[in-house]
Amino acid sequence: MPKMKTHRGSAKRFRVTGSGKIMRAKAFKSHILTKKSPKRKRNFRKEEPIAAADRRVVARNLGLR
Repeated sequence: MPKMKTHRGSAKRFRVTGSGKIMRAKAFKSHILTKKSPKRKRNFRKEEPIAAADRRVVARNLGLR
């Protein structure tokens, strides 16, 4: 059986923490920023763990499980 290949698109979008959580960047931060408050824009910089429903598919794409 050949090795599983990492899905390169997923590898660029997700990061795995030391404890095994899969983190993602937040959406809505790329344009139309003038109407968004500074607090809202600042919070877009933080990463967030992915939803439980997506965990299995993303982990498989990253070659984790």
